[in-house]
Amino acid sequence: MTQGKVEICGVNTSKLPLLKSEEKEALFRQIEAGDEKAREAYIEGNLRLVLSVIKRFSSSNENVDDLFQIGCIGLIKAIDNFDTSLNVKFSTYAVPMIIGEIRRFLRDNSTMRVSRSLKDTAYKAIYAKDSLTRKNLKEPSMEEIASEIGISKEDIAYALDAIQNPLSLYEPIVTDGGDTLYVMDQISDKKNKEETWVEHLSLSEAMKRLNTREHEIISLRFFEGKTQMEVAESIGISQAQVSRLEKNALRSMRAYLTA
Repeated sequence: MTQGKVEICGVNTSKLPLLKSEEKEALFRQIEAGDEKAREAYIEGNLRLVLSVIKRFSSSNENVDDLFQIGCIGLIKAIDNFDTSLNVKFSTYAVPMIIGEIRRFLRDNSTMRVSRSLKDTAYKAIYAKDSLTRKNLKEPSMEEIASEIGISKEDIAYALDAIQNPLSLYEPIVTDGGDTLYVMDQISDKKNKEETWVEHLSLSEAMKRLNTREHEIISLRFFEGKTQMEVAESIGISQAQVSRLEKNALRSMRAYLTA
């Protein structure tokens, strides 16, 4: 993917407008009233957001123009589905939508399509591996995983190999205690740790509003790049509890940052 490209899909990215908060609010009120010109202006005013997201896919062999177009689709979906009553910044809502759209494109554009059944097998194996590791305090063998979920080790190996192709971080794996666990909950956030994007959000003040346990979970998850399973083992609670506390903490921080 070519970095530092000024013109993408015929758009001069060096001259993209940057909307102020009050401009965004005014435009969105017009969009809700059905103003198409306001919608176009809002899209153009958020194209920088798409640019910032596609930089995360710099290791991809896909053409930057294609990724930009797909990212714009995610942006448009975010605009059309954004609910101002959520009391969150538009960028907070839009970035996962844009990332998800690009992930789906990369997955669907890959040479091998991964079936739903293969994904389910792989997700069961990943979850069983984490559960057995937590229970026995050691990594299980393929035979133990196969016995735990009742699927042959050959089929598990094939399924795990198949999902090496790009998948959406927001695809659900399993529901545990009423809380849905996603692919992103099973992996360390090393890339974002290296890019120090959390630090750039100036969250120190927001984190001061958290209780001791919430503060510890956010620190372990986003500053040390640990998985929810690793955090659960570290502080002695279940992964489902970590998931609930993490969501509550992020909700509190978001409310503070958008107040």
